[in-house]
Amino acid sequence: MRRLAYAIALLALAACSKDKEVNPPAELVDFKQTLAVDRVWNVGIGGGEPELRLGLGVTVVDQQVFAAGHGGEVVAVALDTGRTLWQAKTKARLSGGTGADATLVAVGTGGGDVIALSAADGRQLWRVAVRGEVLSAPLVTGAAVVVRTVDGRLVALARDDGRELWNIEQQIPRLTLRGTAAPEFSGDTVVCGFDNGKVVAASLRDGSVIWETPVAPPRGRTELERLSDIDGNLRIAGEDVYAVGFQGRIAMLALDSGQIWWSRDLSSYRGLTLDEDNLYVSSTEGDVISAQRRTGAEGWRQSALAYRGLSAPAVLGRYVAVGDFEGYVHFLDKSNGEIVARVKAGGARISAPPVVAGDMFILIDDDGRLSALRPRT
Repeated sequence: MRRLAYAIALLALAACSKDKEVNPPAELVDFKQTLAVDRVWNVGIGGGEPELRLGLGVTVVDQQVFAAGHGGEVVAVALDTGRTLWQAKTKARLSGGTGADATLVAVGTGGGDVIALSAADGRQLWRVAVRGEVLSAPLVTGAAVVVRTVDGRLVALARDDGRELWNIEQQIPRLTLRGTAAPEFSGDTVVCGFDNGKVVAASLRDGSVIWETPVAPPRGRTELERLSDIDGNLRIAGEDVYAVGFQGRIAMLALDSGQIWWSRDLSSYRGLTLDEDNLYVSSTEGDVISAQRRTGAEGWRQSALAYRGLSAPAVLGRYVAVGDFEGYVHFLDKSNGEIVARVKAGGARISAPPVVAGDMFILIDDDGRLSALRPRT
């Protein structure tokens, strides 16, 4: 059924393209680069399948970078040098990951399995079926490994052997974007976005639903117009949850109740990031937008990267970084949105958001190439 939905979506979009001009990506123009960016290291892990829009990103824990390729390789590299510490061959077509803590690394497969490896040496600890494709990173907590499956389920697995502890399910539309949000947690609460435009909070202990709130309610007459997936990762800061949906809204919710404190129209399938005062989001149209966390009031909007398939942003110090479909990383001054640097990280699309580790941005492109970039401050 899900594959049929994808096929219908592609056919519908193809039909639309015959009658409606597709917006071309903005061409990059020369500018005066005012920020120097050092390439610290670059490592290829292979297994690229860019057309699948897989949820393969990176996780940094205790000076180690964990990453996975679609071909089945999971690697740990040293954060400071990029030296490979271990490499595991899972012999699986990986599609979601990595999630990790100091002792366990978890990845998901297109066939509906979750694989747990030792963070120390890559040894496989367990492999279990969750009966649904995994297209985002598993959430690894001290209590459980939690995964979001493409068929609308949130499943918690025991850390020691992968047995199912609980699962909850949301009804999702027949037609959705390809991709799923990764679950996040705070304390005893796990929060995740779904393809029906809802954000759901559940008890990490037993899976009981604490609240569910429509953030991006479907609107329109056709199934294409009513697409309202929350595929981009949400963020939790203190007692607040921030989420954004495709063809929907961006909103700030209360962690304890799901009450919406503010919301405004905005479409994104990539997600957002935060600093102490502001949030930053890549819109569906390719704008990078800054807004105040407490009110949602827009601070600035950078439109020079329109329709370049931007990743979600990451923020480090004075700079916001986003990747694009050609493998460029664009650095923006977070005070005004001005583009201050551009670096070619690789030759493939950067779908996963950059990850901040110390004074560096860590990236992986869709061909499985890891890069560490350090802005000079």
